Amino acid sequence: MGEFDIEAIRAEIRAMDFVRGTPAEIAMWREDVAESRANLAIEDMTPTPNEDAFFEMMLEEGVPPDLVSQILLRLLDHPDADRSLPVTPMVAAD
Repeated sequence: MGEFDIEAIRAEIRAMDFVRGTPAEIAMWREDVAESRANLAIEDMTPTPNEDAFFEMMLEEGVPPDLVSQILLRLLDHPDADRSLPVTPMVAAD
């Protein structure tokens, strides 16, 4: 998987119309991300610094977890991705 262009994704997120999380919700989501990251480390699947930056940016922008999942699928151009999301899929390096 390639590197996420965090600032390009941030610009697309900021242009989207969705209900951003409250500070309390974001704090809870941050705890959930930390727990998930710890579980991944136990499984020897530690996220890259770029992946960490992606999820941190999503928290900074107040993106709800279900939308984060949808955005990630769209970025990866997954067959189950919601093609109506205004997110540009990543271009795979050859």
